[in-house]
Amino acid sequence: MNNLPIKTREMFSHHLDSTIWNDFEFRNDDIVISTYGKSGTTWMQQIIAQLLFGGNPNLEVAEMSPWMDLRIPPKEIKLQLVAAQTHRRFLKTHLPVDALRFSNKAKYIYIGRDARDVIWSMYNHHVNANQIWYDALNKTPGLVGPEIEKPSEDIKEYWNEWLQKDGFPFWPFWENVRSWWKTRDLPNVKLIHFSDLKKDLPTEIRHIAAFLEIDINDQDWPKILEYCSFEWMKNNATKSVPLGGAFWDDGAKVFINKGVNGRWADTLSDADSKKYEKQAELELGKECADWLKSGHQ
Repeated sequence: MNNLPIKTREMFSHHLDSTIWNDFEFRNDDIVISTYGKSGTTWMQQIIAQLLFGGNPNLEVAEMSPWMDLRIPPKEIKLQLVAAQTHRRFLKTHLPVDALRFSNKAKYIYIGRDARDVIWSMYNHHVNANQIWYDALNKTPGLVGPEIEKPSEDIKEYWNEWLQKDGFPFWPFWENVRSWWKTRDLPNVKLIHFSDLKKDLPTEIRHIAAFLEIDINDQDWPKILEYCSFEWMKNNATKSVPLGGAFWDDGAKVFINKGVNGRWADTLSDADSKKYEKQAELELGKECADWLKSGHQ
């Protein structure tokens, strides 16, 4: 495959260390799941796990599918754990393409979601995090850049700061979406939208299976659908959330919160939304901005 994207930089933060990909050895059937964050990553990990293992309620998906560029645990430990895996690997990243080593051995799935929905989910994730979360991110050796701090109690203020500072206090948003949108025509890349998963999960799962060349056993299909439902995942969240949800005092169900779109509509005015949509089109172009808003690429 010619004209593959090339890694041109590293990214570091309280969460990220992109250098792990430099030492990662790809296998011919690897799967890489990518999002900006809070866009359905855990849901996609669950879908792929259930497709690979034929509908199994006992899979420890968070352990099976690590977030590679999260800087904890140290990359030396994570690389050994992943190298020891014998099942078809499905790995998670939140990097833009140009900070990721791209391989023609792997298949890549990128999930998009309207930034307003992303941030309402991100705020819930951030505001409910406990001191274990802050200590892990800020006190683990190797931090590059500022520590992450507790968020504002005003979600509107949180939204405005995130938009004005492009992803603050996490990582840039627009470049993440742009970089993956540019790869959409590569044969080993598939773009999925969170809204499409919500609207017609069975059809989307079949599309994902076809892309990954996974045959679905008809007897397993009802179980796959059940274990990929949002309700089942929330009720069994400890299996799919890192450390079983120890970073949130209310447990793993905080991580898998509501799974709904449009919660921002009660807070953002029409003017706020139009301002965001105009910025999205300026940053992404109309076609990509339209897709990010509602899917149906």
